[in-house]
Amino acid sequence: MLYYLFNYLDRNYNIPGAGVFQYITFRMAMAVITSLIVTTVWGRRLIDYIRFKQVGETIRNLGLEGQMQKQGTPTMGGIIILLGILIPTLLFAKLDNIYVILMLITTVWLGAIGFLDDYIKVFKKNKEGLAGKFKITGQVGLALIVGYTMYFNSNIIIRQEVKLPVKYDVPVGFHMKGNTPVYTQDIKSTKTTMPFYKNNEFDYGKVLKFLGKGYEHYTLVVFLAFVIFIITFISNGANITDGIDGLATGTSAIIGLTLAILAYVSGNTLIADYLNIMYIPNSAELVIFAGAFVGACVGFLWYNSYPAQVFMGDTGSLAIGGIIAVFAIMIRKELLLPLLCGIFVVENLSVIIQVGWFKFTKKKYGEGRRVFLMAPLHHHYQKKGFHEAKIVTRFWIICIILAIVTVITLKLR
Repeated sequence: MLYYLFNYLDRNYNIPGAGVFQYITFRMAMAVITSLIVTTVWGRRLIDYIRFKQVGETIRNLGLEGQMQKQGTPTMGGIIILLGILIPTLLFAKLDNIYVILMLITTVWLGAIGFLDDYIKVFKKNKEGLAGKFKITGQVGLALIVGYTMYFNSNIIIRQEVKLPVKYDVPVGFHMKGNTPVYTQDIKSTKTTMPFYKNNEFDYGKVLKFLGKGYEHYTLVVFLAFVIFIITFISNGANITDGIDGLATGTSAIIGLTLAILAYVSGNTLIADYLNIMYIPNSAELVIFAGAFVGACVGFLWYNSYPAQVFMGDTGSLAIGGIIAVFAIMIRKELLLPLLCGIFVVENLSVIIQVGWFKFTKKKYGEGRRVFLMAPLHHHYQKKGFHEAKIVTRFWIICIILAIVTVITLKLR
């Protein structure tokens, strides 16, 4: 909103300083600052209000050290994160940008599902919360909205170079790139970034080519399948990772900062050309959203670090996972998520492996066996005697390393 106000003032009244709102970097910085203020200053008041309403976490005794001391800690603090994202984005981003619109929908959609889950747990005294099938349905519904919009919306395009196999008589509108005439055009495409690959692009439409002619009409189905899987897997991965103080919050902040860098280079025509990566027009506006996201996570970490004064609950964890997934899909970097979100992936897989092996051995031997002392993985290390603050710090370090490697993949092929 402030973007439009200051743009109007600059255009009609030439007010000094109003033009600075045209710069993405300035608006991103303002989004980060505003988000930090919202989450730290207003967040303190919300925590006090939650405690006053006795909205506390119900802890199941799993035999973990210091676990029962957290009984009654205020939960549903994810509301703080959601407000820390939404308010700065509404203030500083271009609200007619399709990428920003989809990110706002994602934040509200998954935040609402998580809030409903927390509400059932806290106020209805049902420890199971919202049934898993309803969570999955909500995530799939969001994935369909995102997938269909990206496939059909005319404003979601990529800029691609068209090369002519000639050396002379360059047509009007073409320019020379080496000895090859090149013309750039904006097109609809289902291409995405392929890490560690020379040409750096992968087209979902080619998945069905090996089946023969006619199957290319099912490109949308393949694309939607990928989008559904990515959003549900990463969202649930963040939810599972939110098991000890500050783990999911700090990890998400690191991932969010990396996505901001990727969005900036993908939305800047000069940098994208220099790095020889896919240029996505208008996607740079996502940097403002990413700034708000990082600021919200860091601000919430002020209260969520060990010992936590508030838990985000599913209100926050489902939302931040879904935001990361949708954001990566928007900038065509979703195939980097297994690397960038390695912590979420490993935490998710640890649960799948534990449950699957337990059921398999119980059926085969009559007695269920475990791979880990406890799943997800962070509880395994707690069972081994590691303090949760040490576990969180080491997971952060691993996440930083993965983030650096993710950025390096822009040139490492």
